[in-house]
Amino acid sequence: MEQMQLERGTVMVLPDGRLDRKNAAKFLGYSPATLADWHRLGKGPRSRMVGGRRFYNIEDLRQFAGAAA
Repeated sequence: MEQMQLERGTVMVLPDGRLDRKNAAKFLGYSPATLADWHRLGKGPRSRMVGGRRFYNIEDLRQFAGAAA
């Protein structure tokens, strides 16, 4: 498992490039609740449900962060 050091702390990235909602939120600088709301509204970065949990691909998060800047 890869760890990325950010200004906001450390996020855990799974070997296949996925982050869970908590780590994706930390990567983007938002709360997990904000990501959940965005998903419900059809906004925000793409995500996938795996084993009953929502995951985000690191490349999708980078694209989303770049587009929002």
